[in-house]
Amino acid sequence: MKRNLAIAVLTLFALTTLVSAQQEKSKRPSPPASAQCKFADGKTVKVDYSSPRVNDPKTHQPRKIYGGLVPFGQVWRTGANEATTFVTDTNLSVGGKDVPAGSYTIFTVPNSDAWALVISKKTGEWGTDYPGENEDLARVPMSVSKTSAPVENFTIVFDQKGGSCALNLDWENTRASVDITEKK
Repeated sequence: MKRNLAIAVLTLFALTTLVSAQQEKSKRPSPPASAQCKFADGKTVKVDYSSPRVNDPKTHQPRKIYGGLVPFGQVWRTGANEATTFVTDTNLSVGGKDVPAGSYTIFTVPNSDAWALVISKKTGEWGTDYPGENEDLARVPMSVSKTSAPVENFTIVFDQKGGSCALNLDWENTRASVDITEKK
């Protein structure tokens, strides 16, 4: 009886801790977000990330994002807080590079006129801990364009295009994109 009661108390504590942690994440200055692309056969690609803001959470003043907070030519964690995850249950072609089904971390290398998407085989690191090129599965060129209006919240979205998706990263006044197709 005491053993069952101890197990019940531990289970309740674990659930309470998990719920509390999720609530705390949603109150962060860069709250959690996700995006998903679903192919015709039901297979998916999902990205989980944290969404920072243009306006500084402490001063509420706008910040210069690309070429400022996010330096040009350096690996960026592509979001905030924990590393941004990229999980697919199907084999993909990302910008022409093969990406097998699995779990990855994504980073980017922004520049004023061209970006690279970095798909890392290493997972579970904090967002700023880029594990190095030896862990890269692929580096893929991304197209860069201006957004039609300023974007306050860093946003990752998938635009469905028939049998493929465009992965779009939108923030400040910039959109970086790459096409993703399912490999059959």
